[in-house]
Amino acid sequence: MSDTETLLELRQVNKRFVATDRREDIVVLQNIDFSLRPGEIVAILGRSGCGKSTLLRIICGLIPASDGQVLYRDRPVTQPVAGISMVFQTFGLFPWLTVLENVELGLEAQGVPVAERRQRALAAIDMIGLDGFESAYPKELSGGMRQRVGFARALVVNPDVLLMDEAFSALDVPTSETLRGDLLDLWLERQIPTRAILMVSHSIEETLMIADRLVILDSNPGRVKAELPINLKHPRDYTSPAFRRLVERVYEVMTATAVGEQRAVAGIGYRLPSAHVAQLLGVLDEISHPAYQGLADLSALANALELEVDDLFPILEALQLLDFAQVADGDIHLTLHGQAFLDADIQRRKVIFGEHLLKRVPLASHICRVIDERSNQRAPESRFLRELEDHLSEDEAERVLQVMIDWGRYAELFAYDYDSGVFSAENPGEGPTAV
Repeated sequence: MSDTETLLELRQVNKRFVATDRREDIVVLQNIDFSLRPGEIVAILGRSGCGKSTLLRIICGLIPASDGQVLYRDRPVTQPVAGISMVFQTFGLFPWLTVLENVELGLEAQGVPVAERRQRALAAIDMIGLDGFESAYPKELSGGMRQRVGFARALVVNPDVLLMDEAFSALDVPTSETLRGDLLDLWLERQIPTRAILMVSHSIEETLMIADRLVILDSNPGRVKAELPINLKHPRDYTSPAFRRLVERVYEVMTATAVGEQRAVAGIGYRLPSAHVAQLLGVLDEISHPAYQGLADLSALANALELEVDDLFPILEALQLLDFAQVADGDIHLTLHGQAFLDADIQRRKVIFGEHLLKRVPLASHICRVIDERSNQRAPESRFLRELEDHLSEDEAERVLQVMIDWGRYAELFAYDYDSGVFSAENPGEGPTAV
């Protein structure tokens, strides 16, 4: 196979999960077309919940696509196949097996003779930098060393395609950078047998440090929004102007999909972003800093607050939803309402926040209306969960309601008693009555 041919191809791949009640099926991935060629590292980037990990599991045959095809060397992938291997976010090691025994597992499953698999496993352990730890158990290793075992286990079967599902995200920053650099060195020096790498990440900088091409997924459902080539030579300098321009370009594309198109809230079933009030206040305060004067570049803001995509984007969506800030062309700027909110004292901030909740978030006004209409001004959370589950999965309904509780408590729109699961119009701490 030449480097101009296709190693892996996805044709109109869809993934739906069947709902357990009368709601429509949940569409996770929609019409994914994608190809991977020999000699390239491709990164898939998207906010949490866009289906990145699900897509990798479909590619490696762990779960089926609902529609469409995954082709590896022009043959359909319907189950795990030799030639495609994966490194997971969680280490997934068997604690009762040594490093050597964990690495040998894939070869044992393939029926490789004992002597050969021992030789290949030792070579993989040495290549990935764990020589001397063959007899150690996972509990004796640091997080970075355990993930190196995961890489050795994936590489020992000599895969054509190596899939990485946020393989560095569970590690601290120095360990992650070291492991990422070591893997890249092995790739550039052709010391690993892999012909192509497909990685999923939530870090823009991480993907741009490694990948040759970037595939950006939109959300709800996940679909390909854009593909960007990364024409930077290795080693890459994340402080260089060219690198920073690429970072800004990625933010422009991602915010145009993840935030800019989600301004309309249609009903109580809207998927409120997972952003705490304290996070919203922190970002607003940062934007109002004299260095920004109400207008901030998103990449600079993310660096200043040390926020990754999965942390920053829900905050941006919430600020837009409440009309405290707007995002466009990779920048965020305060609105007049946002500036008024910042200029107010603590109590006035609560009032403004509550006004915007009631006006712009139907779930907030619905909860307040139900409480107000009841003679005892109380309502159980089960009432609202049932209504949310007409639109969302059970887990998503619980998450959305928790966001609403956080926002509503701050605005003092209602009180919520955790032990009884009851919303009320009373001040927190007053004794509960019958619901």
